[in-house]
Amino acid sequence: MRLSKRRLSQLFFALLANANVWALWEKALFRGWPKGLCFPGLNCYSCPLALFACPLGSLQQALAGLRLLGSQALYALVYVVGFLFLCGFWLGRLVCGWVCPFGLIQELFYRIPGPKGQLPKPTRYVKYVLLFLLVLFLPLWLKGPSGYGEVWFCRLVCPAGTLEAGLFNLALRPELRTLVHFFFYWKVLLLGVILVLCVFFFRFFCVVLCPLGAIYGLFNRFGFFRLSWRGKDCLDCGLCRQICPLHLKIPEEINGCECIRCLNCLKVCPPRVIELNFSLTPKGPIDSGQTSAKSGVCAKTGGPRTK
Repeated sequence: MRLSKRRLSQLFFALLANANVWALWEKALFRGWPKGLCFPGLNCYSCPLALFACPLGSLQQALAGLRLLGSQALYALVYVVGFLFLCGFWLGRLVCGWVCPFGLIQELFYRIPGPKGQLPKPTRYVKYVLLFLLVLFLPLWLKGPSGYGEVWFCRLVCPAGTLEAGLFNLALRPELRTLVHFFFYWKVLLLGVILVLCVFFFRFFCVVLCPLGAIYGLFNRFGFFRLSWRGKDCLDCGLCRQICPLHLKIPEEINGCECIRCLNCLKVCPPRVIELNFSLTPKGPIDSGQTSAKSGVCAKTGGPRTK
């Protein structure tokens, strides 16, 4: 079976992020110089194979240590926030669609035969609540006896950490099983529920629970990689809306926060009115496409073009 360019990209970055194959023999966490660098996607720092740090975990760690470590944690926070800003500005949620290893895992589970559904739109906002509460607020303000905060999203929710770090470390080092407690069992249960739901709903975790996707999605409308739509040439065939795995309204949500830049709509469009643009300015072909949509195409209803 021939793999698409996007699938090859996902596989490449998943292997790149987890290229420390020596861990299978050493059974220890990699601590070489790349570990101080963030990887754009969700890939757990504590995975024995991981070469890089997770930006979401690094952000929580910096906030958790801000009161205790002072300037040292502040420098780390500036680095992580700057890294997220650059990735968001240059790539947006293209990271989710082409780079993130856990996104690849979800898509592989979605390929398992079974009924496929569409999540209610309000569920999209859960990840913003998790971003504010577990990633930003609690690590900064809720400190333990030592004065250091907790990485609450990693501790309570993150399925990538459970799969890549928790279960993998236990498989490599059985002696660690004596340290397992309630939170680990909770996370294993949550991981199982998430993976099962990924069979029925495309990228369930990305759509509902991922704070990293929430951050990158904020840049979709004004980042470097954006999609444009030429409404005057649109046949209004509806193929772009039918093929969108996230069930987005096109063109209204073509650069919305949920678009992972899979480019399925671009490939299926007969007159090629959807294009991938690279621009540093917030205005351009996208605005002209939206203007044409208002004046020439019944994009919301899928009705015929009127003149």
